[in-house]
Amino acid sequence: MKTLNSTPRADGFHMPAEWAPQTQVWMVWPERPDNWRLGGKPAQAAHVTLAKAIARFEPVTVAASAGQYENARRQLDQPNIRVVEISNDDAWVRDTGPTFVIDGHGEVRGVDWGFNAWGGFDGGLYAPWNRDEELAAKVLEMERCQRYQTEGFVLEGGSIHVDGEGTVITTEECLLNRNRNPHLSREQIEAVLRDHLAVDTVVWLPDGLYNDETDGHVDNFCCYVRPGEVLLAWTDDSNDPNYARCHAAMDVLKNTRDAKGREFIVHKMPIPGPLYATAEECAGVDQVAGSQERDPSVRLAGSYVNFLIVNGGIIAPSFDDPADAEARAILARIFPDHEVVMIPGRELLLGGGNIHCLTQQQPAPVKR
Repeated sequence: MKTLNSTPRADGFHMPAEWAPQTQVWMVWPERPDNWRLGGKPAQAAHVTLAKAIARFEPVTVAASAGQYENARRQLDQPNIRVVEISNDDAWVRDTGPTFVIDGHGEVRGVDWGFNAWGGFDGGLYAPWNRDEELAAKVLEMERCQRYQTEGFVLEGGSIHVDGEGTVITTEECLLNRNRNPHLSREQIEAVLRDHLAVDTVVWLPDGLYNDETDGHVDNFCCYVRPGEVLLAWTDDSNDPNYARCHAAMDVLKNTRDAKGREFIVHKMPIPGPLYATAEECAGVDQVAGSQERDPSVRLAGSYVNFLIVNGGIIAPSFDDPADAEARAILARIFPDHEVVMIPGRELLLGGGNIHCLTQQQPAPVKR
């Protein structure tokens, strides 16, 4: 693997949309006891369910630490699931893994963004994070993909969604947060996105979902479903703290055109809950200074928008909530050519995210 001194855009590469053909999906095996309850065992069971759901549609690679390798290997004993050993600090491969980019000549490369555990020592979720900072490069090494590195620029994959046609959607709450890139202006941040994703238009939603500990990642709030169309988490309850956030995002989307000059079609997705962890669930998490506390009085940022598009399938979370059936119906209507598979998402949510946060798709090479 070579670390390149150019940018994807300069070399004719771009980040494709999630619905583009994929060769595999990456995951990381959870074990962090100060984030996942009961030593991560319930979360590991949930990851097995998730990996097997994806493996029905395409290959999966799960990275596990040396200490957990054999356990993961035995639980993921399926032809379409590969387990590799990679040191890590936690399982959020959407944010720690590479953002893959493609050209029209059959090559796939990767962008290795800076990572500081969602805020470093100013609101970050754990320390140290050096093994997570190294994970993207190790993934690219295994895949023999050349690497772009954004030294001095922090970004998590969950904070961006692209349409593959020149537009990226993000949130001000995350990308303009003082704990990410305080030395850069909005315009400078946009320039990095343009160069590394090969986009022309940056759509800035003000905020993400209420109480999202990533500082409002867009992938838990609003996602592309096809060019010019997005799915937005929504509530009509004016007493819900998400009400103002949803309406502010809708105002931006209704008054913005994408890189192709299209107006946005916005589909609404109900927000489950409100959901809370139980006292028992919180008590199962190790208490460590500097790590995110778990508190049964704090609302969880549950969202059906946090799903993954795979080849021919939609892998989405369910929450044993009255809105589950409506969420499934909306996804089936929006993705008529995909099979909607819903798996229990509560255990993943208790750790601070969900399916999209815990996966990273690797696009297939394209030759035009």
